[in-house]
Amino acid sequence: MSTKNTPIEEDLPEQLRIRREKRAALIESGIEPYPVSVPRTKSLKEVRQQYLGLEIDVATGVTESLTGRIIFKRDTGKLCFATLREGDGTELQAMFSLDKVGQESIDSWKSDIDLGDIVSVTGEIITSKRGELSILAATWKLASKSLRPLPNDYKPMSEETRVRMRYVDLIVRPEARANARLRPAVMNSLRDTFAKADFIEVETPMLQVMHGGATARPFKSFSNAYDMDLYLRIAPELFLKRCVVGGMERVFEINRNFRNEGADSSHSPEFAMIESYQAYGDWKSIADLTRTLVQNAAMAVSGSHVVTHHDGRQADLGGNWREISLYNAISEGVGQSVTALTSIADLKVIATKLGIKIDPKWITGKLAEEIFEHIAKDQLIAPTFVMGFPVDTSPLVREHREIPGVVEKWDLYVDGFELATGYSELIDPVIQRERLVEQSTLGDEGDFEAMQVDEDFLRAMEFAMPPTGGMGMGVDRLLMALTGLGIRETILFPLVKPDID
Repeated sequence: MSTKNTPIEEDLPEQLRIRREKRAALIESGIEPYPVSVPRTKSLKEVRQQYLGLEIDVATGVTESLTGRIIFKRDTGKLCFATLREGDGTELQAMFSLDKVGQESIDSWKSDIDLGDIVSVTGEIITSKRGELSILAATWKLASKSLRPLPNDYKPMSEETRVRMRYVDLIVRPEARANARLRPAVMNSLRDTFAKADFIEVETPMLQVMHGGATARPFKSFSNAYDMDLYLRIAPELFLKRCVVGGMERVFEINRNFRNEGADSSHSPEFAMIESYQAYGDWKSIADLTRTLVQNAAMAVSGSHVVTHHDGRQADLGGNWREISLYNAISEGVGQSVTALTSIADLKVIATKLGIKIDPKWITGKLAEEIFEHIAKDQLIAPTFVMGFPVDTSPLVREHREIPGVVEKWDLYVDGFELATGYSELIDPVIQRERLVEQSTLGDEGDFEAMQVDEDFLRAMEFAMPPTGGMGMGVDRLLMALTGLGIRETILFPLVKPDID
């Protein structure tokens, strides 16, 4: 193994250069700075639990080998102190006494070990004269040398740096570790709720011959093996509906979706979603299921339907949630009657008065939805089902039983963002074909979000799909609703542009 400095190393900042020099010196002296294994008999958490409440200045007589990353280090003449931290954030003090470890060992500790290094310490479990549970070292061993210094309280990481270097964020920030552990707790809750309602979890393709199941712009790929274009899925809906046709009457999937669109505080090009379909249900029954999923997740992470956000604000997700009509909300917001039958010309007049920049490719329903977002989005803080969407923007949804031009679709809003959407599913294959042909025409006219005509899906529908309620909910957004964080904080490693220093 080479110990010579390269030209790149010579140009490094001082702290990085010094640490590399220490690594080289360790290797030169026969010490492996990255050994294949080190002694470890217990975790720090196990020791903390075993000796909880131990009295001041007690020697247990028990020897353990413990490991951890050094996040504090204080060296004096004959006694050195360090704080070890393991992955879950548990910390323990390590003490290094000259009479226990010897002069050579304590000198090496002082000179070779830096903050951020991972070490193994073997010694007796004690409490110090101040009552601090500690390990009094007899021997120690370097487990992994950190070549970069950790951030400190005087220069904390920016949000952008935390996102780009989540591995460091997890080391130094308790909130990052808590957020990372929140997701599996929510996932377990979601799966448990579905299991109790007799739903079956399935997996459907991420690579698809054509994109569908939502109106969104897809990522395009190419298969060398099949010599054809493929798409990363924007939604699993069309395959999950195939499952319902096949007799899997209650089905769900927790999946990764990809949409080649903008990125902001509530949108990520790659995101986690849960979709579910319930035969013999409709938009009302699927709304009840969605409320149960969210409230059970809140209970799992906070023990209450009232969750506390990262900034201390509390949000009540309990009880029955209010319902409002999309078109009634528009009418109230603009001061005139607006329905699904209102012409696009009239909607353009309203939008212009509101200062909305109109995309010429927007169809009537899309413009109505944009007007709603403009006037009502910021008012939808408490959980709210927005009911009744335009038929021309909902090609996979059944028409409303009573209101012309509207489909039985709701969007669930929490904290001003859309958390989930639910439907009474369209099951008539003839009407479904007509809707998809309309979408395909929009695509030919330049609408990159329009769906394609999926002949295999239509063939499946022709084998008869039972009346069904369907729902899609963003898992990352559910975590936003539970924590008040932006989407880049709820995704462990969100997509960001490279920024190599």
